[in-house]
Amino acid sequence: MHSKQYQPVKIHINIDEKLYLKDPNSSDLGVKIILNSINMIDVMGFETFTFKKLALQVGASEPSVYRYFESKHKLLHYLLAWYWNWMDYQLMLATQNIASPEQRLRSAIKLLSQPIQEDPNFDHIDETALYRIVVSESSKVYLIKGVDKVNQEGLFVGYNRLCSRVGAIVKEINPDYRFPTALISTVVESSHDQKFFAEHLPSLTDVKLNNLNDTTVFLTELVFKAIRPY
Repeated sequence: MHSKQYQPVKIHINIDEKLYLKDPNSSDLGVKIILNSINMIDVMGFETFTFKKLALQVGASEPSVYRYFESKHKLLHYLLAWYWNWMDYQLMLATQNIASPEQRLRSAIKLLSQPIQEDPNFDHIDETALYRIVVSESSKVYLIKGVDKVNQEGLFVGYNRLCSRVGAIVKEINPDYRFPTALISTVVESSHDQKFFAEHLPSLTDVKLNNLNDTTVFLTELVFKAIRPY
């Protein structure tokens, strides 16, 4: 469970206003909704999670929760959008002082493929629990019939920006490589799949749960072999 205590947010991660009815960062209740929803979805899974259970956990009425989010799917989308925008921020920090594009790409792959560490700048977010939600639940926001409409509204912009930013590093290394964004989105999704397989379906991977650095090694080899000029 989440061990952080709520403190004023030091750095703000911008989230598209279409994902909420009232900014959860604008009140103590909103912050409690975010903090507790992450813990609850991580523990019980998205299917079992309800706003009624969330309201009981935060000591508020169910209509109070609906004042912030119109549905639990919008709340999940908000959490995932926060994660991808935060990862984009982490990527900029991890690569900003590295001149070599090869080293920047290695740092990016490491960031995208290794377990997440808690960020002290965000006391209301358990990043490690949120990462587990991304691994197990993120497909529920895009493997849906309405995904085209959601995408047109720009609600995947953080994920798109992250993949494009790393894809641009690939193009620095090999300007002739034709599939930089496809390669990086494959890296991201594969890093989640390998973690999930190692934990639940080990016959589908060579990565061991007690050595998830194997995922970084595997994906680094995959990327650099793919982009190496012939």
